[in-house]
Amino acid sequence: MPTVHLRVDDGVAVVTLDDPERRNALSTTLAGELVATLDALDASDEVGAVVVTGAPPAFCAGADLSELGTSREKGLRRIYEGFLRVARMTVPTIAAVNGAAVGAGMNLALACDVRLAARSARFDTRFLQLGIHPGGGHTWMLRRLVGEQAAAAIVLCGEVLDGDGAARCGLAWRCVEDGALLEEAGVLARRAAAVPRELARRTKQTLRDVAGIADHDAAVERELRPQLWSMDQPEFASRLAELTRRISRPTR
Repeated sequence: MPTVHLRVDDGVAVVTLDDPERRNALSTTLAGELVATLDALDASDEVGAVVVTGAPPAFCAGADLSELGTSREKGLRRIYEGFLRVARMTVPTIAAVNGAAVGAGMNLALACDVRLAARSARFDTRFLQLGIHPGGGHTWMLRRLVGEQAAAAIVLCGEVLDGDGAARCGLAWRCVEDGALLEEAGVLARRAAAVPRELARRTKQTLRDVAGIADHDAAVERELRPQLWSMDQPEFASRLAELTRRISRPTR
C-alpha cells in the first residue's frame, strides 16, 4: 500500500503521509515515495503550491531507525532526503501540522516555507532525550526560525511546544482549531498558487538568497534583476491593466 497520498485541486497539491499505525514515521520507503511525489509536483506546470500533512493521529513521529541496516550513514541520508526534498521545492510549501512532529518529523515541518499548527500539534525534537545527536540540519533550521535561546530550550532542555506555543515563538505562522487546519492551509496555498508560477519560484529563491546578505544595498541589487524581469512579463501587464480599470471605474 502507498504511504504517501496526493490530491491536486486548483493548483494546490496536498501531500499526506499515510502510515498511521507507525504514526507516519519516516521510513526509507516513505521517504522514497515522498521524494518521487515531490519530484513530479516540482516538474508540473499545474501545481503552484504544496501542503504537507499527516494522516491522523500524527504529523510525523520521526525517523524509523529500524530500517537503517548495516550502513547507518547511507540509511540516514535516505531518510533525510524525504524532508530535504521538501526544503528544495521551488514552489511554496506549507506544513499543516495536525499532531506530533517528532525529531525528523519536526525537520519535515521545518523544511516547509510556512507552518500552520493545529491546537493539538506537538513540536518535540526528542533527539537528546533518546540519547542521539540531532541530525538533518535540525539545529540550523530551528535556530534560524526561533533564535538561540528558544532553540536551546527546545533541543537541550526538551521543551515540547503545542500549537499555541509554536505560534508564540515563531515556529508556526499561526495556530488554528484542529478541524480548520487543512482549510486554513488551503487558503494560504491557493493564494500562493494564484501568483504566476515562475514569479513565485524566483521570489522564493530570492528569499533564500537574502538570508546570506548582510546589508540593504546588497539586497537592493539582488532584487533588481528579477524585478526588471517581472516587469517584462505578460502577467504583469495584464494585472496592471486590470488594476487600472478597477481604479478608474466610476463609483455610484
